[in-house]
Amino acid sequence: MKTIVIACGAGVATSTILVDRVSHLLKEHHIEAKIIQCMASEIDAHVGHADLIITSMKLDKTYDKPVLTGVSLITGVGREETEKAILEHLAD
Repeated sequence: MKTIVIACGAGVATSTILVDRVSHLLKEHHIEAKIIQCMASEIDAHVGHADLIITSMKLDKTYDKPVLTGVSLITGVGREETEKAILEHLAD
């Protein structure tokens, strides 16, 4: 099972919306994945077992895991491309 880390600044508002949207996408495509919701400052604690990181902001740090900015899942602008990227990363 894949693990997705979803993070925002405080780990509450935008990450909750992203968790909802990603969960719906996964359900729609019959994909099982563990989702970890956290603050951006907590990503380091989870990156070791993450297959994908989705954030609501650009990060100052780089990781050896794929990182996507999920703002389009909130705004709707570019949403299809982000959803496609999520599905591609989880297909590996």
